[in-house]
Amino acid sequence: MGGKKWIGKLLVISVMAFLIFGVSGGALTAEKKYLSIGTASVGGAYFSLGQSIANLINKYVKDVEVTAEVTGGSVANPRLVSRGEVEFGLTNANLAYFGINGMPPYKEKLKISAIASLHPSILHIITLANSPINSVYDLKGKRLAVGPAGGGTIPVMKAVLEEYGFTMDDIVPSYLSYSDGFRNLGDGNVDAALALSGYPASAVVELTTTKKIKFISVDEDKLAGILKKHPYYTRVVVPKEVYKLDKDAVAVGIRNVLIVRSDMDEELVYKVTKAIFDHLEELQSMNAIAKQIDPEGAFKTPIPLHPGAKRYFEEKGGK
Repeated sequence: MGGKKWIGKLLVISVMAFLIFGVSGGALTAEKKYLSIGTASVGGAYFSLGQSIANLINKYVKDVEVTAEVTGGSVANPRLVSRGEVEFGLTNANLAYFGINGMPPYKEKLKISAIASLHPSILHIITLANSPINSVYDLKGKRLAVGPAGGGTIPVMKAVLEEYGFTMDDIVPSYLSYSDGFRNLGDGNVDAALALSGYPASAVVELTTTKKIKFISVDEDKLAGILKKHPYYTRVVVPKEVYKLDKDAVAVGIRNVLIVRSDMDEELVYKVTKAIFDHLEELQSMNAIAKQIDPEGAFKTPIPLHPGAKRYFEEKGGK
């Protein structure tokens, strides 16, 4: 009898365990986290890089699914991350710094941390090869596609125009996505199109398949003045082969940063950082812009690293 009672109790326990663990879908199975990374408009480097980063994370971080979200771009992303509307975001070094310090264009200090420094973005100033525009001076009074209203193109363009002695009021801006902006340039609806993007930018490459273009360089003396006033910018030379140009171009550049909300789980951020940098060559095979990421300098960010990212880079010897 005692044996039968013991077997009966075991059956009851087994049934209860099934009801608790089996029917509920498996308490021992971790719940998948659905996350997003804020990028920019379709046709820019942020969107394509964001997609590639998301794919890499999905491959190497268990129970996580990340998607790349179209957003207003580098100005908007720090706000979106701080508010929790997206978990990760791509932005420029200057905007990340402005964000944590509550400086314009931000009205309050944002709750963001860095995962890593990535590739440099450059200010593309593009017109058609047969255009009379040959200098930044020639942009005065012209119709310019300047990217989306929330994008990072505008702050950099303002700095360039200021050095040349005029302002955004002296141009006729159209606030278009990069893909729409360069399409309008090809169709003759604007005189020049701008993009703050890594190179090669897909929207510019697409235009070169049907049109011969010019990249309007920033004059060296003007560039020196810009860098003196804005030390987070840098000088970048764009090889002529990138866009089938007649000569190399000189552009204003700025480092990009992958950011995360400051209170994101440390272990998750560690795993995300590890997924990206332990498999950087794979990311670079997926995305040409990622080839410009310097793993030796990735931990050098304009804002503090998230503790999870800091732990990863310290393990790899970064300080």
